[in-house]
Amino acid sequence: MNRIPTAFLSHGSPMHALSAGAAGRAWQDLARRLSRPRAVLAVSAHWETSLPALTGRDRHDTIHDFGGFPAPLYELRYDAPGSPALAQRAAALLRGAGYAPAVDGCRGLDHGAWVPLRWMYPEADVPVVQLSVQAELGAGYHLRMGEALAPLADEGVLVLGSGHVTHNLRDWARNRGDPAVLDYVRQFSSWTHDALTARDYEALVAWQERAPGAGRAHPTAEHFLPLFVALGAAGPGAAAERIHSAVEDGALSMDAYLFQ
Repeated sequence: MNRIPTAFLSHGSPMHALSAGAAGRAWQDLARRLSRPRAVLAVSAHWETSLPALTGRDRHDTIHDFGGFPAPLYELRYDAPGSPALAQRAAALLRGAGYAPAVDGCRGLDHGAWVPLRWMYPEADVPVVQLSVQAELGAGYHLRMGEALAPLADEGVLVLGSGHVTHNLRDWARNRGDPAVLDYVRQFSSWTHDALTARDYEALVAWQERAPGAGRAHPTAEHFLPLFVALGAAGPGAAAERIHSAVEDGALSMDAYLFQ
């Protein structure tokens, strides 16, 4: 099997599960473009643990980890199969790189994983394993985590990071319905694109010090860190291609990237 590129998606509001919008159409296009994977390793910003954790179930429950949305959203299910074998394979790769992963046999898929996968693989017939992030341990830690997982791309596994290029929910709430893009959102998204296309990993790892508006773009880091896992898993020298670019309500950058 040919090597599968890795990807990072900005997953947006859970409402994308009901109405694909431009982002959902980009996710559909991505799935059509890629070879069908034998499984997906989804790295979601919505699962934070102190050490790396992987889902080890045979079949997932759908976690509706949000509140205040219309009732039909809570009726949606994405009960994709899991892959205990892939969970163990990923855990072994992480252990070989000095990490101390665990396999969680109870957890299902949160919306960071199932919302984009609902549009990429709507039959929920591609096995999924979810990997957690450790928000306090930084970008370099997650880049190295991705590097440890790089062999999976040669084994038919799509390593899919799901977070956001910018994620400030207070600004999003204040800006609802206003399409005017906030200056820091434009600046941070542009800086990220330039650093990725230049393959400037040193700058990317130091994004909190170097990127314009970093503290406002990400008051907490968890939504940016899945990008680094996907980037590391793509292998050395991988090129970054922006496959979707948009801003929702002026505050949430919906940029998505393919690494190959």
